[in-house]
Amino acid sequence: MRSFESVGIIKSFDLDVTKGAEDQVSLQVIARGIGGLPSEISGEHLFMVNGDSVQMNFVNGQAKASTKAGSHLYVKHNSRVGQISQFSRVTMEGNKGVLTNIPPWTSLLPPLIAIVMALLLKEVFMSLFIGIWVGAFILNGFSLSGLVSSFLQVLQKYVLGALTDSSHLSVIVFSMMIGGMVAIISRNGGMAGVVNQLAAYANSAKNSQLITWFLGLAIFFDDYANTLIVGNTVRPVTDRYRVSREKLAYIVDSTAAPVAAIAFVTTWIGAELDYIDGASKSLGIGESAYSMFLHSLSYSFYPVLTLIFILMLILTQKDYGPMLEAENRARLTGRLSASGAEIADSGELEEAMDELAPVPGAPLKWYNGLFPVLTVIVVTIVGLLYTGHDASIWANPELGFFGKLSEVIGKSDSYTALLWSSLCGVAVAMMMTLAGRIMTLTGCMNAMVEGFKTMLPAIVILTLAWSLAQITKDMHTADYLTSLVAGNISAYWMPLLTFIMAAAIAFATGSSWGTMAILYPLILPTTWALCTASDLDSSTCMPIFYNVISCVLAGAVFGDHCSPISDTTILSSLATNCNHIDHVRTQLPYAMTVGFVSVFLGTFSIMVGLPAIVNYGIGIGVLFLIVNLLGKKTAGV
Repeated sequence: MRSFESVGIIKSFDLDVTKGAEDQVSLQVIARGIGGLPSEISGEHLFMVNGDSVQMNFVNGQAKASTKAGSHLYVKHNSRVGQISQFSRVTMEGNKGVLTNIPPWTSLLPPLIAIVMALLLKEVFMSLFIGIWVGAFILNGFSLSGLVSSFLQVLQKYVLGALTDSSHLSVIVFSMMIGGMVAIISRNGGMAGVVNQLAAYANSAKNSQLITWFLGLAIFFDDYANTLIVGNTVRPVTDRYRVSREKLAYIVDSTAAPVAAIAFVTTWIGAELDYIDGASKSLGIGESAYSMFLHSLSYSFYPVLTLIFILMLILTQKDYGPMLEAENRARLTGRLSASGAEIADSGELEEAMDELAPVPGAPLKWYNGLFPVLTVIVVTIVGLLYTGHDASIWANPELGFFGKLSEVIGKSDSYTALLWSSLCGVAVAMMMTLAGRIMTLTGCMNAMVEGFKTMLPAIVILTLAWSLAQITKDMHTADYLTSLVAGNISAYWMPLLTFIMAAAIAFATGSSWGTMAILYPLILPTTWALCTASDLDSSTCMPIFYNVISCVLAGAVFGDHCSPISDTTILSSLATNCNHIDHVRTQLPYAMTVGFVSVFLGTFSIMVGLPAIVNYGIGIGVLFLIVNLLGKKTAGV
């Protein structure tokens, strides 16, 4: 008599579809076991069909289910021999379905082609477009007719789909409003007033970078707001002291996501707590999500060390690699960007920048620039608290103040808060301008429209990046990447594996949030299962679990920093007026440096069991040695 294991393990399966009622199709699964026979499989087995969990009851290796009719069918089963899946294009001939299998490795082609072309050609618009086109072509079955239809679908399906997403529209509108506000406070002399006030402290290239770093830490609540506000505000200051646009973009980009990832009250942490809470409840772990998040900070090496690494570079005034070349160019020649590398070197943008200079006779008052920016910060925080308000949370005696605050942020509508804040920022800028009789209402509106125009390149790139992200979702790229590394490994290696997986997914998709959504539900239960299967006690298992929690987010931020299709990387390029490819090229060596040190510490800390303070001390010491061994003083220091 066969044992349960020998008759219950599904090793492979075949699919068949027929037309069902209305918008449904009937799905038949023929599964085979270890011996290769369908008769070995019986009983209930859980499958994923186009993203939905379906419990299938097998009799002699066959089971039936129904799903919505669509052009593609993705069926996955997490067997005890590993993940098995099939991705097919479905066409109907009468009532019979024809399945054309799409090899899973092809899901890597769209992001890879977009990334390689962007790096080689230094042209991101066409690179993203072709990546989307290739993905649509694969989904259309590699046919000649599909080549034409997929070209049309780039706009018809994917670009329009990206623009009809409410969260995407919120980012676009927020970005435009911030651009409009910056234009108004530039024309009314407020920005110049802020620059004059900061000049007393930012009296050198070193201090101007230091101020940028401090501002990056101060605007901790959201990475989008951080990038746009800091980049646009400090650019005139760093330009005065010949800090390269590449270095400015790096500081802005690498303080935005890391600080948003580890601060106690941010839009990021709300989502993270939700994923942790779902896993802890399903696994029966008797610890709150907020408590586990606090414990995970002991292993948040990449975000913390990135912030410290930037400070090291600023204080030592050393750089290496392509960033050193960029800094020397800016200091010695005054060219803040590579020749011909960005539109700021063209007469067209110079004319646009002249239009954003203070109007003749404008008083250079710092408060005309500072108060609108503070309005954005304050209204964002108030908006998060208002949209997430829940009286039961504040009345809960089991939660501390920060715990209540995080719960409220987790329930908030961050996009609504950002829209409110940007609108209020523009309104305050206009009212102060009109009250001071600096410009007329028509002049304010014209300045705001000019600010909108400066955001257009980033909006186009963001839209294409979102479209490419949808392609990778339709092709299940992240799922395939996950299946490549899934298998039987020791629980002690889970932090390293998690960091690598998160980095790969974020790099290919350009989304930290998407990476969290994909990995947390998968990795946390897997880690817990490995720990319990290895008979590890709680004192050993929980540190591994905390480390994995932090590695999902840390790896996602790392991959995001390395990816040229990341939305925050794109926004950083825009906010600092830096050529996008130059920003990615100069930031990559620094991100890789901190990434490798973080991977080592994440694995070493679990293997050896050193206290967090010792691990961070080792990391800081290693980075300090790297900066002093590889780094060289920038020209003029």
